[in-house]
Amino acid sequence: MSKGERISQLVQQLVGPAAVGSRAGIKADPFYRAFFQCWNQTHYYEAHEVLEQLWLKTQGAERDFLKGLIQAAGAFVHLQKNFAHPTHPKHGRRLAPAARLFRLAEENLSGFAPRHQGLDVDAFCRLLRLYAGKIVSSHYKTNPWSPDTAPKLTLG
Repeated sequence: MSKGERISQLVQQLVGPAAVGSRAGIKADPFYRAFFQCWNQTHYYEAHEVLEQLWLKTQGAERDFLKGLIQAAGAFVHLQKNFAHPTHPKHGRRLAPAARLFRLAEENLSGFAPRHQGLDVDAFCRLLRLYAGKIVSSHYKTNPWSPDTAPKLTLG
């Protein structure tokens, strides 16, 4: 089974079968909706993988929007691994890459503000800046993420 097939099965488990011939756009796409479900369950790696499948099929400016969301999920993967294993030789060095991904994500998303595809992009970019700022101001020593305070995203 290919990676794409495994991700498609995961999406179907999360949000049900895709609507055939749906013209509702990205906001209604099951892969997009599954991204938010994974995110809110702090399954950032899976959120990244799910949305990457949609990104690969998307053309035009929407690719940058999806890329920004994927980068944000990637940044949280770094924080989550660092939180779980702060003294691990590899995971202990994940704060700088997280901060870099937060900045890249904001760069890709900010052009879609204030809202896009049901997401409050302004608020999300503020969140990304907050996390990056906390990491940088601690000189890459303090991880601002914890499972108890993990940010949730809503679609409106």
